[in-house]
Amino acid sequence: MENKYVTILPDTDKHLREKCVDVRLPLSKKDKEVMEGLIQYVVDSRDKDLAEQYGLQAASGLAAPQIGVNRNMIVVVMDEEDEEGNVEQVVTALVNPKIVSYSEQYSYLSSGEGCLSVPETHEGYVPRHARITVEAYDYLAKKKVKIRAKGYYAIVLQHEIDHLSGILYYDHINKNNPYAEISGAIVID
Repeated sequence: MENKYVTILPDTDKHLREKCVDVRLPLSKKDKEVMEGLIQYVVDSRDKDLAEQYGLQAASGLAAPQIGVNRNMIVVVMDEEDEEGNVEQVVTALVNPKIVSYSEQYSYLSSGEGCLSVPETHEGYVPRHARITVEAYDYLAKKKVKIRAKGYYAIVLQHEIDHLSGILYYDHINKNNPYAEISGAIVID
């Protein structure tokens, strides 16, 4: 059976440690194909049947360098629940994302972070800004946007934007005491 998905590179690949370059707008055919590949992988990885059929690892986000393309493009997919309890998948596909402001307060996931490109477990807390503002070109909306994010969404955005600078989540973990308390931080379960 042919695999129609992008190939995720491991953290030992040089692409994951290189700084990415901005993407020219309007997007080229090749850049659109890259973005569509990122979107398809993340969305389908969250579908239990497709993930099992194609051997996809469940993902909340993916950045272009993880597939060997050193261009500033990321995808984040979140589940949002409305007042009636209906869950909708929200896809954020950003070109040239930049964090333009952030809170001094930190947050972190109580379980630590993981990454499709990091096969080994790196235990410890990963401090992230609790609130961020990101400016980018929204691939799906076809316009420049400003996103204010907090909680899990802010953590995933920072994780993916870090990839664009060659930074991996475990670079943020305190090497001497991985579970050191982060003063005043919001803990997200």
